[in-house]
Amino acid sequence: ESLAVKENLASSSAVSMVKVLLDLCKVKITLFVAMTTALGFITGSYMFGAGILFPVIGIFLLACGASALNQVQEADSDILMDRTKHRPIPAGLISRKAAFVVSLAIIVLGSAVILLGSNIECLIIGLITLFWYNGIYTPLKKVTPFAIIPGALVGALPPVAGWVASGANILSPQIWLLALYMFMWQIPHFWILVMIYGDDYEKGGYPTLKSKFSAEQLKKITFFWILPTVSVALLIPVSGILNFNITSFIIFALSVWFIFESYKFLKAPSEKKNLFNTFVRINIYTLVIITSVSIDKLVKIL
Repeated sequence: ESLAVKENLASSSAVSMVKVLLDLCKVKITLFVAMTTALGFITGSYMFGAGILFPVIGIFLLACGASALNQVQEADSDILMDRTKHRPIPAGLISRKAAFVVSLAIIVLGSAVILLGSNIECLIIGLITLFWYNGIYTPLKKVTPFAIIPGALVGALPPVAGWVASGANILSPQIWLLALYMFMWQIPHFWILVMIYGDDYEKGGYPTLKSKFSAEQLKKITFFWILPTVSVALLIPVSGILNFNITSFIIFALSVWFIFESYKFLKAPSEKKNLFNTFVRINIYTLVIITSVSIDKLVKIL
């Protein structure tokens, strides 16, 4: 009986450790980073094979390490905010020092995976992204509510890393169009989060646009950023990336739907339910675009 109890405790402890690691690495976000890296690799490829695994896994690990390091950097602020106080460090599930060691180990592992299985260009872009996230964007968030604009470069570079890992030319306008879209969509995505959690961000010591603009003004700013974001998405069908008319139709139809929903968001009351629904819709919009472009290319090269 004592052995069974010890085994249960060991199993429970292992599960807890895995959960702490997953939370530290923000896997829901870093899996999306891996997905956009795969998008870049697939769109740049002339054939599809196991070579995609190394850059995708490597960039995923770099993103995990960067996320863990970000939580080390922001632990003092995280403990002050309701939405982040249950993260591993402020919750006391792991020490700041241990989390720092874990983050460095994951970064080294990710770098090794890329270096051994992909190319130096992919590694350089991955490390630039990490530096920009932890060295530029993270401290800038404490300085200005507009930090997301340069910070959005972090989300724009993973597809470029995948593209160069496939051997494609980094100067191709096609990959920079995809990167531009990934840059653009993050900004309204974040501003909607600010409208939902602005008070919480300010408790953590972050300046927000809520202190500079009213809720109605913020909705207008967000809406008028969504319009050029959708315009960039609509350039994808005419860029030569796509192979099938059905993919172009999906992007066009989805864009019409999202503009309509965004206009409803502009006119609706600034309630959390309406804000959250728009937040979900912009994520769905981006996810479907990424998936559609990837499938379009895969069908062609397989």
